Amino acid sequence: MKHKDKLPTFFQFKPQEHIITPYNIDWKNFKNYLYNKYSKNWAYLCFRYALKYHELINNLSELETFNNDKRNNVLKALIALAKYHGFYREFKERIKDFGIKWTHSSSIDSFLRIFSNNNKNILAWYHKAIDILNDECSTYLKFQLMSGLRPREGINSFNLMRTRLDEYYNEEFGILEHFRFKDVFLRNTKNAFITIIPKSLITKIAKKNEVTYPMVQKKLQRNNMSVKISQLRDYYATFMVRHGLIKEEVDLLQGRISESIFVRHYWSPAIKEFKQRVIKALNELEKTILS
Repeated sequence: MKHKDKLPTFFQFKPQEHIITPYNIDWKNFKNYLYNKYSKNWAYLCFRYALKYHELINNLSELETFNNDKRNNVLKALIALAKYHGFYREFKERIKDFGIKWTHSSSIDSFLRIFSNNNKNILAWYHKAIDILNDECSTYLKFQLMSGLRPREGINSFNLMRTRLDEYYNEEFGILEHFRFKDVFLRNTKNAFITIIPKSLITKIAKKNEVTYPMVQKKLQRNNMSVKISQLRDYYATFMVRHGLIKEEVDLLQGRISESIFVRHYWSPAIKEFKQRVIKALNELEKTILS
């Protein structure tokens, strides 16, 4: 009996298709592939999902039993595995054959998120957290609120300001240039390009000790506080739009580039004037959190 005939049914491909089994996956090289291609955090998660669910690559029907977020993450991990083994085009057809579709937030989900959002609640949480955290972590939390970055992007940025500020901070324009550190901030879907914050906050951060996300998380949890750091990003976006920035400008600051022809080919904000308006809005934000 041939080797492939001994394989369990769920690992058998049609003769013309590539064959992938637990026995022919070089997990060490696949892990290196992920860490070279993606951010450290996503590479770690992607590897875990691929390791646990690689058997589904031949039979995707079980994906329908997962919740939306888990289904998307497992599918992304399987796509990465297919790309690594060189049969991504075939795997895309397999996804279609099984009728698997990406899941996105519905309009009602978006409405409920907006309707239930209470800015006063997140500011109350912020003030309570600031009182609990040590100086480094509370400074990080303020940076999160003033930058609108994703939590782990904020951690990376905070620590880069401590160690490589000369390379990182553009003194002429007054911006943090995340794009110069591609491996850290530029990923397939979640990016960070630039951040504009007051120079005084940058100077303060540069003098602090290193901060890690688990450090902040554990300190909050030990004091029976939920971890709402990501909600500071939502608050930032809403506040900045209400205080002089247009949506496209907030998108730029939060690492989103619109698909519109106008944004990709014509829109070109004057950086110095843009910076002045951002700082003006941040001054208002500073007054809000101090009131």
